[in-house]
Amino acid sequence: MCDTCGCNVTPGNAHLVTGNGPYAHTADGQASVEVLSNLLGENNHQAGHNRQHFAAHGVLAINLMSSPGAGKTSLLEATIDALGDEVRIAVIEGDLETENDAERIRAHGVPAVQIATGSACHLDAHLVHDALHELDLEQIDLLFIENVGNLVCPASFDLGQHRHVALLSVPEGDDKPAKYPVMFRTAELVLLTKTDLLPVLTDFSPERAERYLRQLASEVPFLHTAARGEGVGIGAWLDWLRAELVQTKARATEEPGLHPDHHHHHHHHHHPHHPHHSHHPGQMHQGAHHHSHGHSHHG
Repeated sequence: MCDTCGCNVTPGNAHLVTGNGPYAHTADGQASVEVLSNLLGENNHQAGHNRQHFAAHGVLAINLMSSPGAGKTSLLEATIDALGDEVRIAVIEGDLETENDAERIRAHGVPAVQIATGSACHLDAHLVHDALHELDLEQIDLLFIENVGNLVCPASFDLGQHRHVALLSVPEGDDKPAKYPVMFRTAELVLLTKTDLLPVLTDFSPERAERYLRQLASEVPFLHTAARGEGVGIGAWLDWLRAELVQTKARATEEPGLHPDHHHHHHHHHHPHHPHHSHHPGQMHQGAHHHSHGHSHHG
């Protein structure tokens, strides 16, 4: 957990530690450790709630994590183009500022919700939960959560996702798994991206990168991808996604109790502490607003 840089407090959970929030004042005045522990506990509770949402609607949720510029958005664009006819996809975009990535995704014909995290260098479960109220989960099979570009903090915050996927791009160097072990230990799949640059960046060794990964006692798949240019493409990644989607649908079939027999409107009040959300280009909004939803909401 990032207990040194102060980024535990995000626009999504600030209400818990400010004003009359439950953790604004601690019993002994020793705020730091106790407050951070409480925030992580609240985050995990909210993540479980998000996971119930996904399960009830048979949605596969993937948390994409990497350093800035590793190719997350380009990979998503290529994935949407490849799977768009067979899978209903939506994206939650986390970034410090700007609508840029969400607009790129929307241009491919799928809904995207942008979360502006301000100074927080990761998404948390509260922010994701707020974004879910902008989406109709009944119309989604596969939800990508593109986390803020950062190889440290996102690894510590459960969002309610089914799978953590970490990207390692060729220009970054092959020693990233050794330098950022928590991120790569957390990952349930590691994608080597921009492999079309291997002929140019000859000092990058895919074998060495995988060896660093295995030294973390990680046995997860290590797949090569190239969203642009010629070469390996994204076939192995698409096959992995298809297999995960089959498992998600099988779980939904095996657990019919998760599927409500009827829908009710869930009324949710966003509070002024929450971040900007937008699912229309150029329309970021903030403040108290009210949503009515036609999906069941448990927890």
